[in-house]
Formats: sequence, structure tokens, C-alpha cells
Amino acid sequence: MSPIHRAPVRISPITRSRPIAGPLALPTLLTLFLASALALGCASQAPAPGLDPPPAQPTPVAEAKDAERVAVDQASVRLEPVYFDTNRAVLRIDARDSLKSHAKAIIDHPEWGVITIDGHCDERGSDQYNLALGRSRAIEVERNLVKLGVPPARVAIRTFGAGRPAVAGHDESAWSYNRRSEFQVDMFASTTPAGTGNSLRSKYGG
Repeated sequence: MSPIHRAPVRISPITRSRPIAGPLALPTLLTLFLASALALGCASQAPAPGLDPPPAQPTPVAEAKDAERVAVDQASVRLEPVYFDTNRAVLRIDARDSLKSHAKAIIDHPEWGVITIDGHCDERGSDQYNLALGRSRAIEVERNLVKLGVPPARVAIRTFGAGRPAVAGHDESAWSYNRRSEFQVDMFASTTPAGTGNSLRSKYGG
């Protein structure tokens, strides 16, 4: 058997790359570092692909400002009182003229909401009688406003009798201003049905 002859393997010497030398080495490294940092910063600021940016949050409404505006609006509404004769819950001619303009204003301003009619009396008569008479006066005003076109849902009534005089005094100069119906505007009030009643008369009541 003949011996196997193997060809000798020649190994080439390893050549190493020469390092960058000279004054350009340091600026080149700094340039590469800055370019890498800038690329990373831009990538972090860019929005994710396929996603829309979040919508801007709406500015909340200032409730305090709304309440202040409504208070000013209510203060600017002024419906003059209507007055009654002694012991009467029937509208006088001057009161009927006033109600015509009041009705038009109420119809033209639905934002006023519910108009509350307060019935008042002078100090003469019992508490029970004056409360009933004040209610009858408020009902008379309400009935006439509805006849003039005001929706029934926009009026309500209440009575104070002689409990809230407009003018202090114990003679006709004060009593004539206290026999009245006044109007209160409440823009937040809900609709309240008003009752019906009859006019009351007595030789004592206001």
C-alpha cells in the first residue's frame, strides 16, 4: 500500500488594518457621534406610524361665569307691579294697560322662563283673609296674562298676604302701594301649575 502524500498548507500572515492617524481622527468621531444623537432625537419626536395625534382637550365652560351672567340678566328684567283697590281682586284700568306691555315682554323673551306672580295686601284684616285675597289677586293677574297670549306653563302664583309690605306705614299713603301683585323672573324655575280661585271681599281686608 502506497503512502499518502499531503500537500503542505501555506498560512498567510494576518494583516491588520492600520488605525486612522493624523489630525482628522478626533473630528471625524465627534461628527459621527453628533449625527447619531440627532437621528435618535428626531426618531423619538416623530409620531408613531399609523396613529393620529391625540385631539386637543376642549376648554371647560366656566360655570361661575354662567351663573354671574344669569344673575345679571335676571336683575335687568323689571316688570312693574300692578295695584288694586281696597278689598278688591279685580284689575283696575291702569293695571290692565300695564299687563298688556308685560304680556308682550314675556312672550318676546322665552329665556325669562317662569314668571311668578306674587299677591300682596295691606296690613288690615286677618292673616287668613289677606292670604286668600293675595292669592285671588295673583290669580286675576295670571288669568289676564294668559288671555293676552302668555302660555299658561310660563306663569305661577303665590301669596304673601300682608307679610311683605312694599311701604311701611299705617295709612292710605302706604296701603295703596301694598295692595299689589308683583312679578318675579326665575330662569331656572320649572313649570308649576297654578290653581284657580274667586275674588274675596270684606269690609276689613286690604
